[in-house]
Order: sequence, then structure tokens, then C-alpha cells
Amino acid sequence: MEVLLAKANHAFADCFEIAETLRAMANDIEEQVQVEKNEESYLIQLAGRTTPKGLHCLSIRLTTEYLLLQPEERQFPNQHKLQDLDFYHYAVVSDEILACAVVVNSTTASAKEPEKIVFHVVTDSLNLPAISMWFLLNLPGKATIDVQSIENFEWLSTEYSSALKEQNSNDPRYTSALSHLRFYLADIFPALDKIVLFDHDVVVQRDLTGLWSVNLNGKVHAAVETCHESEASFHSMHLFMNFLDQFSTKWLNASVCTWAFGMNFFNLEEWRRQNLTNLYRDYLQLGLKRPLWKTESLPLGWITFHNQTVALEKSWHAFGLGHNSGLSQGDIEHAAVIHYDGIMKPWLEIGIAEYKGNWSKHVQYDHPYLLECNIHE
Repeated sequence: MEVLLAKANHAFADCFEIAETLRAMANDIEEQVQVEKNEESYLIQLAGRTTPKGLHCLSIRLTTEYLLLQPEERQFPNQHKLQDLDFYHYAVVSDEILACAVVVNSTTASAKEPEKIVFHVVTDSLNLPAISMWFLLNLPGKATIDVQSIENFEWLSTEYSSALKEQNSNDPRYTSALSHLRFYLADIFPALDKIVLFDHDVVVQRDLTGLWSVNLNGKVHAAVETCHESEASFHSMHLFMNFLDQFSTKWLNASVCTWAFGMNFFNLEEWRRQNLTNLYRDYLQLGLKRPLWKTESLPLGWITFHNQTVALEKSWHAFGLGHNSGLSQGDIEHAAVIHYDGIMKPWLEIGIAEYKGNWSKHVQYDHPYLLECNIHE
């Protein structure tokens, strides 16, 4: 042992200096790795907010065709059903053509009685021609559909739009008025009593008729909670709200469970009775004046519908397909609705490969317009 130690000491006389050199090299490598991780994150965020060339082509192609139509040719059939309470009413708010198509296609394909479905698609004026033209060319079987623009709603004033911009966010998901229309459903559909609202990044896998028989017990809203029994702090309110502010501590419990956006069932009559839209407006203005939340639009929904939400069984809605590659395949297969929440949407190249098939099977890739624009699976 002495001989070995002597040899080591002779061979590495400057052990301290070597250790310092290695430590410096390790620190440099760590810094380089962190820089590359930051660059990767930035590129993913950029890719998630960039319209692919094929989808841009599709939008232009459809818009051109729509503008050539006569006014009477732009009308959808069965418009008398739009306010009929004997039908199941679904809504999706979006500016993405194929995303809307998949929501509608998957819902009608999974329905036992598609002839009783009425779909309300709401978009902005820029995308109204393209989305309208798509559904005029591809009517959803026996279901009824209507497409309207956000600009049709006079109550969404210029002042309100400017209030959204005061959030100083660079993320259009939060500053876009389309993202906040979910809080005005009772005003958008004044003749309806119930409605299911979808985000545009969902796929329906099972008949949803059972939602209409869910007992809301006098509450306004039903959704799947986002807290897991094995992870008690996962998506609990304290992660999103500023509980150093007196408002939060007075009205909310930091450990209360949040619920998922994406597939939400609303009793619009009870919504109107409790005037929740005005409550939302109050919270929005209050949040512009003081730091109530750590993220942007999600807490607005949670506090607006606080104590007004009934928890649905987990199998109604599986989420995380747009950011979590480790989801249980069994949970995905058994879910009535799967949700690609997150930046990695299935219509983008950065989408998680193993989940794309659940979405792409509802896309008509053999459609002439998709072939012309080189949109493929």
C-alpha cells in the first residue's frame, strides 16, 4: 500500500491543482448544458406558436374559395336547431382549422345519436372564412354545425380588449379575446340552458350523452379535477395563486384542488342566475391592479367557478398529451376525452409521436386541399 501511495504521489504531485482544473471544467460543462437547455426550450416555444407552412396554405386556399361564394351559399343547413333545447350543444373556440375539424369529427364519430348534436364553432374574423369553408365542404354527417365570429358579439367592447393587453403578456393564449370567451358562454348562447365547451386540442373517444345527466346539485360547472391522490400538491391552488395577498387568503384555500380546462360542462341557466360573468369581470380588473396570481388566465377560471364546480370521474377527461410523454396508455384508451394541453400540439412536428395517432385518425389526409398544401400524417 505504501509503495502504491508513493507511486501515486509521485505521478500526481499536483493533485490539488488537477482537482481545481477538473472542477472548473465541470462547471463550464454544466453552464454549457444549461445554455443549450434554454435554447431548446426557446425553440420549442417558438415552434409551438408558429403556424406550419401547410396550415397557412390551407387557410389561404379555403379563404379564397369562401370569398367566391354567393351569400346564400355560405349558409349552413338546419340552422333552426341552433337554439333547440332538445339537442346536445357543444362549443369550440378556435382559430385552427384542422383542430376544429378533429374536435367535430371525433365527437360525431363517437356519438350514439349524432343527429342530436349541434356544434357551435366560434373564431375570429380573420379565420372565419377558412373555417366556414372547411365545414361547408365537409359537413359533419347528421350533426348540425354553425360557425360565427367573435366580432358578432357587441358586448365584447374595445375597452375590454385593451384590458386584456394590460396583462403585459407575450403569450397570445392569454391576451387573445378568444381565450377569454369561455367566461362569456351565457351571453354568447342566451337561448341555451346547457353546453359542453371543448378546447380545440381535444379528441373525443366516447359518447358524451351521459354528461347531460350529471347532477350538478345547483352548481354551474362540472370538470375533472387535476389533483392526484398520489401527488397531493399537484395542481393545487397554491401553485397558481399569490397567497401572500389578503384577497387570496380570505376567499380561497391554498390546498384546494384545481380542475382541468379542455372539456367542461356548464349549466347556463344557473350561470346567469348567479351572474358569474360579472364576477369574472371583477376578478379580471382586480388582477390587473394587484398580483393575485402567478400564472395568467387559468386562475381566473378557478376563482370564478370556485365552489361552483362538481368533480367528474377521472375517466371523462385525460390531459397532458401535449407535454407529458409518460402518461398511462390505459388511462388514455379509457378516457372519454383526451386533451393535448401543452405546447406540443399533435398538428405540429414537435408533437409527442406516440400520441399523434389518436388525433391524426380523425384528419382527412386524402382531402384534395390537404394534398395540395402537402399536409400529411
